[in-house]
Amino acid sequence: MHQEPLDHLVIGAGPAGLQLGRLLQAAGHDYRVLESGGAPGTFFRTFPRHRRLISVNKVHNGTDDPELNLRMDWNSLLSDDPDLLFTRYTRRYFPAADDFVRYLADFAEAFKLDIAYDTRAVRISRDDDGFTVTDQRGAEHRARRLVMATGVSRPFIPDIPGIETAEPYPDVPVDPDGFTGERVLILGKGNSALETADNLVETAAVIHVAGPHSVRLAWNTHFVGHLRAVNNNFLDTYQLKSLNALLDGDVRSIEKDADGYRVRFAFSRADEVVKELRYDRVIVCTGFRFDASPFDERCRPELVIKDRFAALTPAYESVNVPGLYFAGTLMQQRDFKKGTSGFVHGFRYSVRALSRILDERHHGRPWPHRSLGADPVALADAVVARVNRSSALWQQFAVLGDLIVTDTGGTARYHEEVPVDYAHISELTRDRDYFTVTLEYGPDHDKVDPFDITVRRTAQNSVDGAFDASYLHPVVRHFRAGALLGTHHLAENLENHWDDPDVHHAPLAAYFTRELPAGTDTGTAVERP
Repeated sequence: MHQEPLDHLVIGAGPAGLQLGRLLQAAGHDYRVLESGGAPGTFFRTFPRHRRLISVNKVHNGTDDPELNLRMDWNSLLSDDPDLLFTRYTRRYFPAADDFVRYLADFAEAFKLDIAYDTRAVRISRDDDGFTVTDQRGAEHRARRLVMATGVSRPFIPDIPGIETAEPYPDVPVDPDGFTGERVLILGKGNSALETADNLVETAAVIHVAGPHSVRLAWNTHFVGHLRAVNNNFLDTYQLKSLNALLDGDVRSIEKDADGYRVRFAFSRADEVVKELRYDRVIVCTGFRFDASPFDERCRPELVIKDRFAALTPAYESVNVPGLYFAGTLMQQRDFKKGTSGFVHGFRYSVRALSRILDERHHGRPWPHRSLGADPVALADAVVARVNRSSALWQQFAVLGDLIVTDTGGTARYHEEVPVDYAHISELTRDRDYFTVTLEYGPDHDKVDPFDITVRRTAQNSVDGAFDASYLHPVVRHFRAGALLGTHHLAENLENHWDDPDVHHAPLAAYFTRELPAGTDTGTAVERP
């Protein structure tokens, strides 16, 4: 019998697959989630290896507002069930991975999500009717649209001769006693590399952490995937001369012999001088990548960033395979190493945006909105209310934004949480003036010392200094046909309260007065020159 295709087939029952599954279920769509493991969250049953997440779980925030609390809850998925918050599972600020695995299983069970466990996609093909996914037992699963929510499931291995003889992060023992008295080289400078180094500080004789780029600290770049403070104890041991070191440069080759490893290393800070270094162990902690191997050549997505991610359109769709979408950490191709799309607290909102894109494109359901009078004060009221409360704009800074579209007849449509890049190509904005509302850091924020009070002094609660603000603050931009016509920055505030009548609201209302096209409001706007 010919199987009728589902509306949507989702591959992977990690946090992204569960989030999208719940949204598709709530929208009444035909869907199914295929999961290779026997329960949700297979990846998190192994990773991180040392079982401590770097995702914030702050339980006590001084507010009962659930939206504000989500700003400090980086693990919960979005739902209308107040009991399904990860903060109810543990009070640990950096929680245990096993608690997250338990939470994901409870989320799937609470909503009775349609998940086929122990079902691994081994072949993916596409024809005029959509996609066919063949599992390891030869069964076929068909859908009009396919969403990959598998995460970065395969290790990314640099092209270094002899690297196959080293120990990969997924397999290296985590008991530090097994490294007692040894010289250890760790390849990579991210959190997996430094959590591994921290684990070995008490037992290894010498630890070198190596990579072609300098360590980047999350508290400086505001990219939470860069090195987090919870994993940076190793840096103290280097700077305070405790036998350990960071090596900047390239590994030219790794050779294993009876005595351990000979590693040829080219030092960046010494004009590429190459030295041979000896180690007892070499550990590869160089990150992960998307696994595109199940795809037939005719529907294999184009890959970018050293083939680690699929190339995506602003709608999170493959640039070369229509109907193939991506959810979860795979969305980070759009803001790689800049935003939070690679993490639950970011992509849960992008997945919700994807569900609205699917509704809009394939089910005839317009993006939700509310109508406002196109009056400068009313628009300023709406913007101030949102930026002071929204978790989506807070977490997905510069990636998701609220969208204000001016209509004829003195009205405006207020759409929440639209991917900014998608807004410019969407039917929502066609032939209309529109405004995007985002939270953003300053353009050179990663070059500014965040602890230098002389830098921050002029921007705090300063209308004149708002444009130069480095810290997170609201930005409103006016567009027509994708062309930028005007920009307004709301002043920084230490506690992120952008609601001062004189400092925040009045300048924003004045901006709308200047920018609103003539004829769209109630008479207070002026025509642009």
